[in-house]
Amino acid sequence: MKNDAIAIVTGAAKGIGFSIARELAASGFFTIIADVDENGGREAVAQLRPEHSAYLPCDVSDEVSIAQLFTTVAAQYGTVKVVVNNAGIIRDRVIWKMETADFDRVIQVNLRGTWLVCREAARVMKTAGYGRIINIASRAWLGNPGQTNYSASKAGIVGMTRALALELARHGVTVNAVAPGLIDTPLTQNLPHEVQQKLLNAQPTKTMGQPEDIARMVAFLAAEANHFITGQVFHVDGGKSVGTSVF
Repeated sequence: MKNDAIAIVTGAAKGIGFSIARELAASGFFTIIADVDENGGREAVAQLRPEHSAYLPCDVSDEVSIAQLFTTVAAQYGTVKVVVNNAGIIRDRVIWKMETADFDRVIQVNLRGTWLVCREAARVMKTAGYGRIINIASRAWLGNPGQTNYSASKAGIVGMTRALALELARHGVTVNAVAPGLIDTPLTQNLPHEVQQKLLNAQPTKTMGQPEDIARMVAFLAAEANHFITGQVFHVDGGKSVGTSVF
């Protein structure tokens, strides 16, 4: 049965992406878990229940895969109203030790992949005269040591968000970015204790955020009522984008 309130979340099999998918499903959207991880995607649907979600394979570095995703959603599920670009990777290393392939791959997935999904979403939403595109950036777009590739990709997402917001504003489509800071995910949990402590000490709050903090901001921006917010970057980072606490 088709639904007139479809949300697509890329990279939604786990972590922040899954929390976003869960929050959107709770907000009334039929949520498409779009991910390269088939097992994780199907487990995510089982947790959200099939009546609220579906898994579809998608590799955001492959434009054919993205086109197929949107074609399948339109044919089988209904009208896409919300697209969340969450899929991304990291390949951290200081620049003098970073391989060119690691720079290229991060840009290909994080920036080019987001652009490809935005292009498909823009085509659908412009025709429909309505839509919400939410791009997951990172506080790292302001700069982070060891992340010249990742910071560049996320800064690119911010610029893309602002440009696309201008292109789509007249068509009833808003485009915003959410920039997470230090979030309690399996990735951060696996960091050495001393690294975690350094990161926490740099936080004004002295705490990590939760994936749900990001999900709630995404759900806010996805709401139909928020039609006059576009082209903005919302930092959800415990104040780290403002500065580092010394107290």
